[in-house]
Formats: sequence, C-alpha cells, structure tokens
Amino acid sequence: MRIKQVSVFVENESGRLEAILEALQREKISIRALSVSDTAEFGIARMILDNPDEGLKALRQDGFTTRIDWMLSAQIPDVPGGLLNSVAKPMAKAGINIKYFYAFIGQVGENKAMVVFKPDDIEKAEEVLKSLSVGS
Repeated sequence: MRIKQVSVFVENESGRLEAILEALQREKISIRALSVSDTAEFGIARMILDNPDEGLKALRQDGFTTRIDWMLSAQIPDVPGGLLNSVAKPMAKAGINIKYFYAFIGQVGENKAMVVFKPDDIEKAEEVLKSLSVGS
C-alpha cells in the first residue's frame, strides 16, 4: 500500500528534534513511525504521520525544510525470515533496489509486523507485493 512520508531536514544540534515534535503536537498530529539519521552537519527525520499534509504545513510554518515522498508499506509475517522472504528477496529478484526502510508500528494482528520502504521503482515494487499477497 502506498503511504506518504514526511521528511524534515534539520541541523544536527541539540533541541531540533524537540522543535519538530512541538510543531506536530501543537497541531495534534500523531507520529505513526519515525526514523532519524544523521551526518556531521544535518539530520533527516522521516515520519509517517496520521495527517501528513497538515504535519507538513505545521513544520513549514515553523521554518523547517520538508518534503513528502511516497513509500510502500507492507504487512509481513513476524517470524525469522519474514522480511527476507516477504520483501527483500522478491524485490531483489525483480531487480528493485530498496533505498531504505524502517518499521511501522500499527495494529496489524498477531504474528504480523509492518515495514515502510522506499523502492527505486514504486510501481513495480507495488506489483511485486500484490503478486505475493503481501500488503496492508
């Protein structure tokens, strides 16, 4: 399933994550998944929000540089090899590169997990997931 991700580019300094979270709290935006990575000078906070368009607006109002990207989310078996056999192997077999991914917290049921990932070919990746009956 396609899902919007909000990316926020911030200086790598104390208090910047707090400012992001305060902007979202002020507008009553909930974070469903979060990944933060850094370099020496800047960081990228990638988020799945319950209202991505309003979250983007709130962050931009507070002066943050932001972007929305389409991602894929997939419900996979929560067993050893679940990610390997449900996502990694099928994407590699189809020649699709996964640029990055992270876990998605949701109410998905017993023995299930969610992942969010950025493929280099979203349409092709979506078809691979559909053919495997992997999705949400």
